[in-house]
Parts: sequence; C-alpha cells; structure tokens
Amino acid sequence: MTQTATAEREVMQNTKLGKNGPEVSAMGLGCMGMSISYGKPDDEESIATIHRALDLGVNLIVTSDAYGGGVNEALVGRALKGRRSQALIATKFGNLALGGGGGAGALSGGHPDYVPQACEKSLKMLGVDVIDIYGLHRVDSTVPIEDTVGAMKRLVEQGKVRYLQLSEAGPETLRRAHQVHPIVALETEYSLWSRDVENGILATCRELDVIFMAYAPLGRGFLTATMKTLDALLPSDRRRDHPRFAAENINKNSSLLKPLEDIATARRCTPAQVALAWVLAQCRQGPRIVPTPGTKRRSYLEQNCAALDIKLRPEEVKRLSDAFPLNVTAGTRYPEKQLKGLGI
Repeated sequence: MTQTATAEREVMQNTKLGKNGPEVSAMGLGCMGMSISYGKPDDEESIATIHRALDLGVNLIVTSDAYGGGVNEALVGRALKGRRSQALIATKFGNLALGGGGGAGALSGGHPDYVPQACEKSLKMLGVDVIDIYGLHRVDSTVPIEDTVGAMKRLVEQGKVRYLQLSEAGPETLRRAHQVHPIVALETEYSLWSRDVENGILATCRELDVIFMAYAPLGRGFLTATMKTLDALLPSDRRRDHPRFAAENINKNSSLLKPLEDIATARRCTPAQVALAWVLAQCRQGPRIVPTPGTKRRSYLEQNCAALDIKLRPEEVKRLSDAFPLNVTAGTRYPEKQLKGLGI
C-alpha cells in the first residue's frame, strides 16, 4: 500500500534558515520538470500541484531563470497569485548554458553587472516585488565568488531579495561567500546514487549553519525503481543524454535497487519514499537537509510528503548506504560538458 499525504496532515515539519531566517518546510517542491526536460508540460496539473503543496504546508517552491528561459518562473508566479504569503520562492541565476543565454560579448553568469539584470528579469517573470531566496545557479569560474555575492548582497540591501543561496559550490567557495554575506542554503544534488557531497560539503554546511537543499533526491526518478531500461523514457526526455541512463549504464545501476525495493515492500510504501527517508535520515549526524523532489503531479507530491513520516531504523539506513556506496553508480551525474560547470 502506497503511503500518501492526506488533507488531515495539517502541520508540516519545519526547520529554520540560518539564525535569523524564516521557517522552511522539511521538504520542498522542485518545479523544473513542470516546464522542461521530463515529458510533456501540463500547466494546469502543475499549478494544481503547487497549490496542493501549499495546502500540505510545503512552502519552499524551487525554480530558476534557466528552466525554459524564465518559462518556469512565470508558471510559478501564476500559481502563487493570491497565495504569495504562503510560499518561499527560491529562484536562481547564472546557469547560462541551460538557460540559452551567454554568447559572444555577453556578460558571464556571475559577473557583478549581470546579477541585477538577472534579478530584474526574475522579478518580472515571477510577478513579485521581492524574491525570498536568490541563488547562484552555477559558480562562475571567471569571477571571484566575493564579487558575485557582493552584487547579490546589494540586492538584499535594496529590498529585492531576502536571503542568498549557492548551488553546486564547494566547501571553500561556500566559506568565502559566507564571509561576504550570510548564505542560508546550499543547493546540490544528493541521493543514494549521488553522494559526492559527503566528502566535505555537508560538514561545511553544518559548520556554517547553512541548510542543505538536496535536489534530485530521487536520482532524477531512477530511485522510484520504475525506469530500469531506456524504454521507460520518452524519446524527448533529457535524461537520455545523461550518462547514468545510457544503455550500458542503466542496466548496471538497476542491479543496485533490490535492497531499496525490499525495504519498500516490507514497509508497504514505495521505493521513492524509502529513498527520500534515507536522505532525511542523514540529518541525524549532519546538517539540516531539505529534500526538494520535483514533480508536476499531485499524486507524486503527496507520496513524497508522506515520506516524512517514514523513520528508517539504523540497520535499514546502513543497508541502503552499503548498497549505494560512494561512486558505485555507473556513469557521471551530468554529461561531460555540464560537469565542467560544477563548482565541486
């Protein structure tokens, strides 16, 4: 039996963003797949999913100007009309490769002069006066992080942004940025099959009291155990370009899933819920972690939220950790060209 979140769930578990930050729900909603990458968009269902998230107490709504060149931000803005006070909007800038920007003569994604330009565009697309959490989507290797965060700090001083975050930044970059202005969150991929951040990044977040936002906590859907072959992906699905989903790798990776499926069967829940419960269990000895699984369907949102009620036993956590040791996954988590843009 699949566990689902019901209308009776009135109190969402919360955590605090930094010492003086707002209360953020224990799980967020990633919105990228509502507009790009995974199947055909369905704006009506996506907006209904955002509304359902708010009903369940999920207040962290995650997007970026790179998701469809602002299309996803506009969708989020439409969904939040009349409900703005219930949401913490987290959007990002600087991932020019994904967003289709850049080019000859253009400012780089982390250039101090580009930061306010990007912010103005996001404010317009979202239809809001202030962005709750504004993040650097990809660290710009051509610009000192102090310069980029300095420009972001000015947006806070101007009242256009409330809090700052980084995405895919290494420990030293995070420390340097944090000295310029408090960084309330670091957003990086983390799941059973992507455990790179355990090599120093999670410890740095704990040291600096920075929330860790775990994106793709379901391994881009792989940890749902429903896509064990390429046939499970539509021809247009962007995951076909990811090495881990390549034909020579997906079969190897599928062989890792049995312990996840066995625990799900024993607990009468889904493998996805067990995978999320494993991420949540890492909070016990590490920093505060907020998973932000993405979906455009209410049914999956409800299942994801129900994972908050699954408390894995230490032996279950160990079994999963042993089954998915660091670097066991066949294939890199991004294509080679995109890997070069990561700061870790």
